[in-house]
Amino acid sequence: MEAQPASDTLAEADRFSALLRALTPATTERESLDRITAFEALKATLTAVQIREAVAFEQQRRTRDALNSVPVAKQGRRAGDEIGLARKTSPGTGRKFLTTARTLSADLPSTLTALSSGVISDVKAQIIVDETSDLTPEQRRRVDLRMRNTLPEAGLGTLRNEARALAAELAADDTAKRAAEAASHRRVTMTPTRHGMGRVNATLPLIQAVAVFEGLRTAADTKVAAGDAGGRTHSQMMADLLVERTTGQAEAGAVPMEVHIVIDTDSLLDSGRVPAWLPGYGPLPSRTARDSIAANRARAFIRRLFTTPTEKQLVGMESRRREFSGLLRRMVVFRDDVCRTPWCDARIKHADHVQAAAEGGPTTMENASGLCASCNYAKEHPGWRHQAAENDLVVLTPSGRRYKVGPRPFMTRVRIPRRSPLTPAGARDWGQALAGFLDPQDETPPHPPPSDFSSLEYQFRSRIIADSG
Repeated sequence: MEAQPASDTLAEADRFSALLRALTPATTERESLDRITAFEALKATLTAVQIREAVAFEQQRRTRDALNSVPVAKQGRRAGDEIGLARKTSPGTGRKFLTTARTLSADLPSTLTALSSGVISDVKAQIIVDETSDLTPEQRRRVDLRMRNTLPEAGLGTLRNEARALAAELAADDTAKRAAEAASHRRVTMTPTRHGMGRVNATLPLIQAVAVFEGLRTAADTKVAAGDAGGRTHSQMMADLLVERTTGQAEAGAVPMEVHIVIDTDSLLDSGRVPAWLPGYGPLPSRTARDSIAANRARAFIRRLFTTPTEKQLVGMESRRREFSGLLRRMVVFRDDVCRTPWCDARIKHADHVQAAAEGGPTTMENASGLCASCNYAKEHPGWRHQAAENDLVVLTPSGRRYKVGPRPFMTRVRIPRRSPLTPAGARDWGQALAGFLDPQDETPPHPPPSDFSSLEYQFRSRIIADSG
């Protein structure tokens, strides 16, 4: 197929733009949503086309600079500025776009293909670029291959956390050093805002930040439940408690607080590289988690959890109660991590039945969903329905749309075995030699687990939970 002349391409683009501008809104709900979906895919495709053009433009500019005897170090240096202006954005934004374009074109082919096909948005592509920016090109390509099946259905927060976890594993030593260096830059800043208000920002190591936030949230929950809110909202209560505890203006009670750290057995007891996970918050470098647990003076409780061989879900349990509480609720939160609704990354507030208990739905892991408050209330609205399909959740909307989301991995990891310390120097390590069988290639749907949990072929992988509080 011959390339279309540039003038014809631009003319077609102008005609198509005019067609869209003159397009009248759809007259039915279904057609409106179909158009929105199609236009979103079109936006992604246009971004991918812009990426190809940006890379080509930089190469053309480098060639021109070389012909004009511009020093090699300076060739193409301002290409990003021009691209920014051409896109009607700042030069800095243009440079960032060009950096993204280079990375996607050279090192992230699966992500670029998904963007070009309209499967993902440019925001998701940018997340993959950002979270792999510290990796080598080869490591980026491994993350790109590993994430290709996660890209379509993951929400932005989930996608960022999983890509960050994979990057942390592939560059575990460098990640630990960067985490330690970042901790040295912890700080508190204050920014005046409108209407006589100010914003206090604290940049802390992740575990400390989670502990501060969870402590304030738990204390506010306690005061609200006791009727001591005095007309204040939950957020106002947390803000007041922050002031009281940092300034000493009022005596703060001792509030029980827990920080849950999900960590691979090897990463806890040895020098494993798989990152730990703070449920609802994301990955933590394995060495940082290990050191934090060892140095923590608070009581630590170790619990072993088991997953299915595919590491897609925790082993289920059930209750005779109508509500999800205690250990069962905690397992639901660990399994789902964030709100289970497709693309929603809000923190879990409610553990509820997929099939309502009033309709005979059992109180089991299989019939449980960890949802944010908004999504849980939405499924009770007329026309909305949630359905459990094996390990998947199906969301049906009033417009007749059907969305399905599968189980999230309990821990995000690249299956790369470490060299055994028992292997003699210079000898071949068979665990590493077999890594190709473990790395993601052309993935096929996993075999469903047998219904008989006593089967010898059904092996569970152990995980350890460190609850410090």
